Amino acid sequence: MPVIPVPGRQHTWAALTPATAYVFGVESADDTRVVQHYWGPRLPGAALEEVAADATAWFVTGFHDPADVCELLPVDGGRRWGVPSLQAVYPGGVRSVELSFDRAVEHGPGELELVLRDQVHGLRVGLFVRVHDDTDVVERWTAVTNESGEPVHLQRLDSGAWALPEQAGHRCTGVAGAWGRETRLHRGELPVGETTFTSRTGTTSHRANPWIMIGDAGETTGEVWSVALAWSGSWRLTAQRRPEGDVAVTAGFGHEGLTWPLAPGAALRTPSALGLHTTGGYGAASRAWHAYARGHVLPTPAEERPVLYNSWEATGFDVTEDGQLALARRAAELGVELFVVDDGWFGTRTDDTRGLGDWWPNPDRFPQGLGKLFDGARDLGMQAGLWVEPEMVNPDSDLYREHPDWTLHFPGRRRDTMRNQLVLNFGREDVRAWALAWLDGLVTEYGLAYLKWDMNRSFSQAGWAEGGDLLWIEHTRGVYAIMDELRARHPGLRIESCSGGGGRADLGILRRTDQVWTSDNTDARDRQAIQDGFSYLYPASVMSCWVTDSPNPITGREVPLRYRFHVAMAGTLGIGGDLTRWSEEELAEARELVAAYKEVRPVIQHGELRRLTGSPGVTASAVQYTLGDRVVVLAYNPYKLDERPPRRLRLEGLDPEALYEDGAGVRRHGAALMHHGLTPASWSLYGPDYRSEMVALRRVQGGS
Repeated sequence: MPVIPVPGRQHTWAALTPATAYVFGVESADDTRVVQHYWGPRLPGAALEEVAADATAWFVTGFHDPADVCELLPVDGGRRWGVPSLQAVYPGGVRSVELSFDRAVEHGPGELELVLRDQVHGLRVGLFVRVHDDTDVVERWTAVTNESGEPVHLQRLDSGAWALPEQAGHRCTGVAGAWGRETRLHRGELPVGETTFTSRTGTTSHRANPWIMIGDAGETTGEVWSVALAWSGSWRLTAQRRPEGDVAVTAGFGHEGLTWPLAPGAALRTPSALGLHTTGGYGAASRAWHAYARGHVLPTPAEERPVLYNSWEATGFDVTEDGQLALARRAAELGVELFVVDDGWFGTRTDDTRGLGDWWPNPDRFPQGLGKLFDGARDLGMQAGLWVEPEMVNPDSDLYREHPDWTLHFPGRRRDTMRNQLVLNFGREDVRAWALAWLDGLVTEYGLAYLKWDMNRSFSQAGWAEGGDLLWIEHTRGVYAIMDELRARHPGLRIESCSGGGGRADLGILRRTDQVWTSDNTDARDRQAIQDGFSYLYPASVMSCWVTDSPNPITGREVPLRYRFHVAMAGTLGIGGDLTRWSEEELAEARELVAAYKEVRPVIQHGELRRLTGSPGVTASAVQYTLGDRVVVLAYNPYKLDERPPRRLRLEGLDPEALYEDGAGVRRHGAALMHHGLTPASWSLYGPDYRSEMVALRRVQGGS
């Protein structure tokens, strides 16, 4: 789709997507502002000129200038009192930024750059807008260059700001949580004032995720405006709702209190901030984001993710060749396709106090390396995978004793550990070269198909003598660069992002990884709420879900094996329990459930997702996946329904004129399934807690 000039309007453009229009242009008064005129459903050509001509400054006083809330990049300077997206300090302590429009540069039919300049202090600012012909997501980012002969210090550089139209209500949807409670859904009216979501941890964080949805909508009806940031380090997203009625969202990397030096000739480019307008409620918004991720983010979107086994919860640090092979044999019998060895295989790593950073097989446990173990896994029909934590080091390690300067630190200050770890500075070229060398060596020597890349500690005492606060940007870029290079050298390698569970899940890390470890909490009931919130932005194929032991090792809750499997089948299925302790009955049931998942795997991982009803993990609920003629429904009932009235389950998005057949040969009309519904057996009035089932349907007759 193109970015076109709006007829009859100078320096005004419309970024057109299949269903939406994003109209923006240059307005000049005492200074130059690039403002957003319109963002919503696509308009005919004449209407584009009409919305662009509509005055934005509808209520001006000596205390309020509404134009700044409509700016694509509001600066700290001039008549602006809102949240700035760009703050700069020039020589002499000058803080007022004054930009003038220079020119527009086309970088192809779907990408436009508006060049602005601070003529006095030599700052060049490029505002980029890009659209595609298969998505309604609008991509925006900012690039600044210091073209003066003196240094400039940036205190804020967002990817861009987005203005939202007036609505009857501004209902805000996002996710928040903590370790073991990631991506829990939060909703409420956006309050008047400034609402900030942020991470100061150096990663995306467990506490929040860098996206927001705003709209007076439900799951299936209403308009929704979304903004998401494609970045995996610290970040800030601020939604401001003014008493006058204006609403804007600005997002970018970094958090408050940082200063980024920009030397003469230096440039800094932001990650992308992504905007999406949809109709059809939050469900339609989620499906649009999933399609965008598959089409423009994920490196291997069409692949089916394998069923994996991970050894951590079975063995902890007690990793031996014989013990891992025993688990591998059991896993292979269940139909597992990928065997992943977790922590404890390297250096002197017999507990979490030592060895991190010494990335060679433990000489006592694996005197001849890992070759026999992984060859054994491949002989059993499985691929080989390995856990690594490249960004961390134990002080009790050969690496730290040789390179203590490689960690984040300030001279003369403590180096506080967490989990007995310090953070390596991936902004440094020598640290990146070291990490790439041993990672490349492991993948090459052992023919690894999979790396679980973990990151278990937030930044603290984050000093870097050479780079200053650029650390908060360059560390993340360093992680990106190594992942990108590893994938270039090993096209068959797949990477899972992990950060103590779901601490690094975002559209930036997903550009170079295939899956995200959603949470260390594998309790099936807790996972339902975590996975529900995760589904608002990210597709099921990237959501790693494990079946682990009962009682659960974190919560102590006992949940039947079938329910645990059905919850884990809602994404990419994995198994993480101690299979040597599972009974023959449990192993037989697990074998059947793995086979059932493989049968429907394409539908779950690549189909359109619909959250049908209920509060996951609290009430009876269900989620539906549709791909072509196939439909899969996972239905859950955590509590017996004599305490809650039973409900029929109405499906969505079917062909109303077609017939759909289940595995027993029973046929139902699409219209009846959508408007009348069905009653899952697990929702019957009587029965125990934790009942679940999978319903698979196929369109067999009629319809379009």
